[in-house]
Amino acid sequence: MNLRCYVVDDEYHSIEMLIEYIERTDGLELQGFSTNPLTALNEVTGPNPPDITFLDVEMPELSGMAFAGLVNLHTTIVFTTSFQEFALEAFEKEAFDFLLKPISYARFRKCILHIQRTGIAARPAKKEKRDFFFVKTESRGKMVKVIINEILYVEGAQNYIKIHLTSGDIMPYLTINETEQYLPMDQFSRIHQSFIINNDRIKSVEQTRVTLEKDITLNLGRFYKDAFLEKMNELLLRSRRKF
Repeated sequence: MNLRCYVVDDEYHSIEMLIEYIERTDGLELQGFSTNPLTALNEVTGPNPPDITFLDVEMPELSGMAFAGLVNLHTTIVFTTSFQEFALEAFEKEAFDFLLKPISYARFRKCILHIQRTGIAARPAKKEKRDFFFVKTESRGKMVKVIINEILYVEGAQNYIKIHLTSGDIMPYLTINETEQYLPMDQFSRIHQSFIINNDRIKSVEQTRVTLEKDITLNLGRFYKDAFLEKMNELLLRSRRKF
């Protein structure tokens, strides 16, 4: 089975070079490309995410680092950049590799062979969608059932999270990143380093904040704001009438 590849870069010549490398490499196929990271975000986090995403670091609408923080649970990230100083931050974002431009085919091939040997980008079997999950709380051995649709939002706090439900709050010993992996991201959105919200519980959206049921107002984080607002704009009904 070929590994599906997606390229995100604001420079067309960089995209063309990577497409050429992908097409001449056995075991790879091009799924798509974009010069706009906000457009690419919907593709990479959609129902059929690419196995590998080649991601430029410096882009105007949304930086590659911010983009990676939103998608690294969906795809294997390989950063491409002209700036060596971004290498440390790239690996902190759990990138698989860091390709320094101009990228030779030999270096590209080495990266792909490593991915193929480790199997890190292997497509997992599609998970059955569940309506609930269990978490452990402070009580030793006690597991609490969480109905996904009853979640208002998840709040991160050091090694704990607080899951705010319509019926009350619970505090399992989990990180917000661990919790994000279990939530269906077509229903939930990361809007801040500390907040994941249930889209079905949104009452209103503004440029800097979102209001949920029970008049709960949360601020949009600067690294998450653009992607979230773009996601909401896709759900906006627009009139074709001229005023």
